[in-house]
Parts: sequence; C-alpha cells; structure tokens
Amino acid sequence: MYNGLFITAEGPEGAGKTTVFQSIAKSLQDHGYPVILTREPGGIRIAEQIREIILNPAHTEMDPKTEALLYAAARRQHLVEKIVPALQAGKLVLCDRFIDASLVYQGYARNIGIEEVFSINRFAVENCMPDLTIYFDVDPETGLQRIAHSRRWEVNRLDLESLEFHHKVREGYLLLLEKFPDRIRKINASKSLGEVIQEARKMIIAEMKKRGM
Repeated sequence: MYNGLFITAEGPEGAGKTTVFQSIAKSLQDHGYPVILTREPGGIRIAEQIREIILNPAHTEMDPKTEALLYAAARRQHLVEKIVPALQAGKLVLCDRFIDASLVYQGYARNIGIEEVFSINRFAVENCMPDLTIYFDVDPETGLQRIAHSRRWEVNRLDLESLEFHHKVREGYLLLLEKFPDRIRKINASKSLGEVIQEARKMIIAEMKKRGM
C-alpha cells in the first residue's frame, strides 16, 4: 500500500491524452502539488531505449509476442525505478499509458489474447495497478487525422498500422471499460481540448480528495 496516487491515461492514437496530462500536471505543479508526469514505454533511461526499439518504423518484422515482452520489460524497470518510489513518497503519478495499453494493443488488436498478455504483465507489475485510469475515447479516423496534421506528434510504427488495426484498438479499450468499470472512466475526446482538460482535471481532483491530497 502506497501513500501516493497512481493515475494513468489511455486511448487510441491521436486521442490527445498526452497533451491533456501535460496541461493538468503543470497546473497542479504550479499550485504546489507533488506531481510526477511520466510515460510508457519510457519514463527512465532503460525504458526509453526499449521504446526506440519497439516504435521504430523500420522494425516491421517484430513478432507480436516479442513486442508484448518488450513492453512488459520496459514497464517493470519504469515501475521499480520511478513509479513506486514516487508513490512511496506520497506523490501523484500521472502516467501516459500503462498496463491497459498492452492488453489492448498486443492482447486484443494483435490477437495474442488479453488474459495471456495480462499474465505477462502481472509478473512485471506485481500488485501495482493504477488507482484510476482515464480512457480518452475517439474514433480512429479522427485520431489519425490529428496525428497527420500535427508535426508535434511522434509518428511511430503503431501509427502506420492499418485502419482495421486501430478500430480493433478502440474495441479493445471499450472491452476493458466493461471489464474494469470501477477503475476505468471514459471521456469523449472528440470534444474541444479545453473541455477534455476540464473534465479530466475534475476526475483527478476528485481522486486526490479521496486520498486527502
């Protein structure tokens, strides 16, 4: 049991979750809250190096199970090196993607199986699951169009997948929403950025109040 609060952002490519979490993290930090903003895969040196391997557009031959194992490896190192120490110190950890991304992208969209990928990640994360996961829902066409029209966004190997793949990603997230209703909450990410930030911020503040932060 940790003193901190662990909140993750999930969603299809181009849902805007990264921009939203960056805005909220800065706002809370400006008000003196102890906030750590991080991402997956990545967040620390080793995991960022694994990220480069996974998302490199040149690595089209990568096997789906190899991909799943690399994500789990990056997640484990990120967890023990950055997330857990921050939670033990009583901080709010905002993480752009976590275990649900693996369940959806590799487990569901790549047809490995949600439970199979979950078993790999149980080994990686042990009992450290998010207290709250905010799912930013947007249709694949809108999300990919956002990426195509913004040079600020990283275009990676997953962005180049077929439209059918991205539809499966969204289906997978909606399945998890039904599977974990107490942890995952949905936001309509098709709304304006300001509206999405406001809604997500309310959710985060509510969880912080529950913890007395």
